Amino acid sequence: MEFRDTALATHRASRRSFLRGAGVMLGLPVMESLAPRGFAAAKPAKPPVRMAFLYIPNGVNVDEWMPTGEGTGYQMSKSLKVIEEHKADFTVVSGLCHDWARSHGNGGGDHARATASFLTGCQAKKTAGADIHLGISVDQIAAQQIGRFTRLPSLELSTDGQRSAGRCDSGYSCAYQFNLAWRSDTQPMAPEMDPRLVFERLFGYGSSGKGPDAARRQRLQKSVLDMVLGEAKSIASRANAADKRKLDEYLTAVRDIEQRIERAEKATAQLPDVHAPAGVPDNYQEHMRTMFDLLTLAFQTDSTRIATFMLAHDGSNRSFSEIGVPDGHHSISHHQRDAEKLRKIGEIDRFYLKQLGWFLAKLKATKDGEGSLLDNSMIVYGGGISDGDRHDHSRLPVILAGKGGGTLTPGRRIVLDGEVPMTNLYLSMLERMGVKAERIGDSTGRLEGV
Repeated sequence: MEFRDTALATHRASRRSFLRGAGVMLGLPVMESLAPRGFAAAKPAKPPVRMAFLYIPNGVNVDEWMPTGEGTGYQMSKSLKVIEEHKADFTVVSGLCHDWARSHGNGGGDHARATASFLTGCQAKKTAGADIHLGISVDQIAAQQIGRFTRLPSLELSTDGQRSAGRCDSGYSCAYQFNLAWRSDTQPMAPEMDPRLVFERLFGYGSSGKGPDAARRQRLQKSVLDMVLGEAKSIASRANAADKRKLDEYLTAVRDIEQRIERAEKATAQLPDVHAPAGVPDNYQEHMRTMFDLLTLAFQTDSTRIATFMLAHDGSNRSFSEIGVPDGHHSISHHQRDAEKLRKIGEIDRFYLKQLGWFLAKLKATKDGEGSLLDNSMIVYGGGISDGDRHDHSRLPVILAGKGGGTLTPGRRIVLDGEVPMTNLYLSMLERMGVKAERIGDSTGRLEGV
């Protein structure tokens, strides 16, 4: 889209303002009181719709996760009660399925197929070599059409790092298991797990890298960011009270995230040169929440409108000692109806749901136009397996949060008949983003009634 019309160009500049300094680019939230003369009197344009996909691994304790009833009067389950305060902000969609996560004659590999098909709805070619083949994911379909309107076409996050080669699950390439986003049939979009690198990407730094000059570069970048933050505060002096408060909250969030990253880096530097065990108390939760903070800033500044976040790859055997579950997650997911294993799976489910609740609260507290970021977002939370013991790829645990700019009606449970491709939901989401797509993977049509 070309902004040849002066009014449109003025509006675009007012909604997406940037401060620049020596390689730092600080996106600012919209401040209507600082818009050019004549713009403030006009009705503000509707904020853009954003979408994010959050992935959880290994299935759930189905009996404790799935609610009962449907419509607005459905009953929250034991696990969903941890996000009950946000009940009016999300819909539980029951009956979605990923058929191409099933074997179809290819034997084992359900975890690799679950991750691979989650956003593509496609069958992964069973190979551990370089000849990987899958399909384009819903986020990248959107990025190809609307990504040019933002500085970053899309943002890919993870807590598990990047693996795009090697053998992982039963003869499937690690590329399938560690990547949610696929730009094409053969090209995964590697996610970033380092909050520092995400921070630098959002605010225009080059990679800090390693080596003897890394500390010096980080000090220089910090001083430049201080300068840019100071300039932003001078801008705030010309804003009205509401915009001053908005900008102050935003700048405080930027500085807080940077300081948290610095503390994490300092703690990491002091660790002995040994392999740190998974599930170290607080670290995993802090990692996720720092990433959620960065994702919120990315949406708030319209740096991107499309994101994926793999909370953990399917098959992850992370332990959760911090919540009293020292066992590996994947190991106990094969519970064989053992009551104690099911109890522990339920604890892990609630741990992840609490992180979702934390993220939703963050989005809800962030003003966006006349509503909040959550009002103008569509957040899909779920995984490619329901019951981990049976590797069941039907009846998936799926939550759709946000109002999609007023196009979604949350606060309900939708129960679908039979097995409905999850890609049908994605088609309906793309439509709300203004993205044209007739099909995604195995989709059979748009999911109505959401």
